[in-house]
Amino acid sequence: MTRDLPSAPQPPHRPTERTHHGDTVVDPYEWMRDKTDPEVIAHLEAENAYADARTAHLADLRTTLVDEFVGHTQETDLSVPVRRDDWWYITRTTAGDDYPAFTRVPDTGSLPQVEPGVMLEGEQMLLDAQAEAAGAEFYSLGGLAPSPDHALLAYAVDTAGDERFTIRVKDIASGEILDEAVTDTGYGLAFSADQQWLFYARVDDAWRQHQIWRHRLGTSAQDDELVLEEPDERFMIGFDRSRDGSTLIIQAGSTSTTEAWLLDLTDPTAAPVPAGGRREGVDYGVEHAGDRLLVVHNDDVQGFALAQASLQDPTTWEDLLVAGEGERLLAVEAFASFVALELRSAGLAGVRLIPRAADGSLLVEQAADLTHGGELDTVELDTNPGWDSTTVRYQLTSMLTPTTVAERDVPSGETTVLRVTPVPKYDPELYVERREWATAEDGTAVPLSVVARKEVAADGTAPGYLYGYGSYEVSIDPSFVPTRLPLLDRGVVIAIAHVRGGGEMGRDWYDHGKMLEKKNSFSDFVAAAKHLTDSGVVAEGRLSAEGRSAGGLLMGGIANLAPERFRAVIAGVPFVDTLTTILDPSLPLTVGEWEEWGDPLHDPAVYQYMKEYTPYENVQAADYPAIFASTSLNDTRVFFVEPAKWVARLRETVTSDQAERPILFRCEMVAGHGGRSGRYRKWEQRADELAWLLDQLGATALL
Repeated sequence: MTRDLPSAPQPPHRPTERTHHGDTVVDPYEWMRDKTDPEVIAHLEAENAYADARTAHLADLRTTLVDEFVGHTQETDLSVPVRRDDWWYITRTTAGDDYPAFTRVPDTGSLPQVEPGVMLEGEQMLLDAQAEAAGAEFYSLGGLAPSPDHALLAYAVDTAGDERFTIRVKDIASGEILDEAVTDTGYGLAFSADQQWLFYARVDDAWRQHQIWRHRLGTSAQDDELVLEEPDERFMIGFDRSRDGSTLIIQAGSTSTTEAWLLDLTDPTAAPVPAGGRREGVDYGVEHAGDRLLVVHNDDVQGFALAQASLQDPTTWEDLLVAGEGERLLAVEAFASFVALELRSAGLAGVRLIPRAADGSLLVEQAADLTHGGELDTVELDTNPGWDSTTVRYQLTSMLTPTTVAERDVPSGETTVLRVTPVPKYDPELYVERREWATAEDGTAVPLSVVARKEVAADGTAPGYLYGYGSYEVSIDPSFVPTRLPLLDRGVVIAIAHVRGGGEMGRDWYDHGKMLEKKNSFSDFVAAAKHLTDSGVVAEGRLSAEGRSAGGLLMGGIANLAPERFRAVIAGVPFVDTLTTILDPSLPLTVGEWEEWGDPLHDPAVYQYMKEYTPYENVQAADYPAIFASTSLNDTRVFFVEPAKWVARLRETVTSDQAERPILFRCEMVAGHGGRSGRYRKWEQRADELAWLLDQLGATALL
């Protein structure tokens, strides 16, 4: 790498003071928060230009990686058709297109035999997203719902990346847009039973989904009616349509507490009826099961329980099944003749099927788990819209198993594999996956999911890549990711550290990685890194790390805690100015986040604890790994200013040679929290990150 390098952008200091609990912090870079300031935009553009210059030598490798991503993808492809009443719904992709097409074909009594790129006789185009997105720099769908009689299609579109949507309703037969009066909505769409009304959500100025509305088709949005409003800033509200189509299930939730309501879709202007109430600390989810309600809850139960309640008295719950040792019940889906319970057991996601008797009661003693026997198998429910179905579809995947859609016939127990996602130029026999365990500082065993080429020996020479998240009880389960194959084929050992703060090992695992135990997430990740190098799986000095969003906070935390452990770090949309954000209740989502991080605004102990780990305020004068930070200008969840400030502070503080270990920052100027939209654009974005990573690891050549 040449020393004749451009100078990195370094924004000027313009001190801003922040005082809380007698502590004054002087922030030199808070002025960059204003994205309407031309100087801020100029700085972001300068950062992009600097990143371009510092990665110019990787142009050929980026092109090669995109070619490999494409080579491992059957570009012209389709989903397994999903039956909804008298129609089979299909999603199709076409080579060269960034966005899919949604189609359907009439039901003729059996699963249609469809082929990629070949439309069936009678197949109708519902929505050509590629055509809709023409000319837009960003395009994303926030919902897609056919009407009960399947004559109409409602869908929500975001063309800015700020996750605020315009709803369109079209006549499927003619293609005519009948209604696009409703704008600036959140996620979720549902028709009333007579399809005269459409239910949707709105977000407040803090991007909190706080209201449910109904819109009468063909009328002005000014005439829309408010169905329910959630005033508590800790809670977000959403909804779903019951599988039998009878009921709108509305749920409001904070990190630790939920409340549910039911609305009769045959009487769409009626008020929603409470279904469970709100009790602080009680987290539950409601499923309408035809003649009763099913509830997954934690009321006096650590691992959650499955209960039932009558429709007449939904607040009285009768427990049917309590989570066993090492289990966490997640959610339940009800069908006329059985229920499917999603859960976690031994750190992995699974599904348990429970038959129903003729009177609708659950035959818990006949419950059976869907298993395939793999050490890292992830099993989750697939799309199952049919209330009267006697089969259930699910997805199976692992680090080496491409997404597999299978179907279990519940009465017979027979399983049919419907589709294994085609992965060209991939031979699973070349690789090996396994579960390993690291030991945390306090003795806790931390699981890792590991995958590598078989010929890569654990002799302390291999490059490595360690991924983590560790927040919100989100589980990063083992799954097949085609864009990992170019890393594996260059000898990189890939691992996921399932650190505390996530949900991989149950509710306790989450509880011990949040609030005043958040530092466990960071030390668990460092312990995982130490395990990989101490065991010889990865070479000292050749381990990289990646995390995104709250996982970006994890990256900032581990870079401060143990910078010597990592050669390079990718921090995507990183939540690295954590304390500044969580102190400001006017910012999006902050008040609701107090149940995740604590409330530093009112609690000096939380303030002090967060100040000790927030990445931006704890950068050290030490040798750091190379860092590649990325964000988007229109990100509503993690503002672009957080990585912008963090990178500026890193550059002026760290002692490492930034010619060899550069600190780079990219900002997508038209995008949101997920970065670019469209699969080819996302591939280009990913190739940019991975080419840089491979270069830092000295692993650019194929094995």
